Amino acid sequence: MEAESTAARQAKESLELAFQMSQILDTGLDRHTLSLLMALCDRGANPEALAALVRELSSAAPPPTTSAAAPSPASNAPAAPSAKAASLFPSGLRKP
Repeated sequence: MEAESTAARQAKESLELAFQMSQILDTGLDRHTLSLLMALCDRGANPEALAALVRELSSAAPPPTTSAAAPSPASNAPAAPSAKAASLFPSGLRKP
């Protein structure tokens, strides 16, 4: 029981450290996306291949819109999708 607690604490600390490094390097990855990438590496995925995939997917993502014109309250038109919804990553990964 204590070993599981220690392992969980160490995993959380590792993720926090990786996230801080990610912030310093301005990767645009959120904790969830970073944890998924780390889990893939833990399961044997090639980190260089993952990095190339993330770069490719982020360059293929449509650029975020800077001016989101909200429809007037009286309008029955559906709201335009947000820039975050258009991203391939829930974290809104930015281009390098």
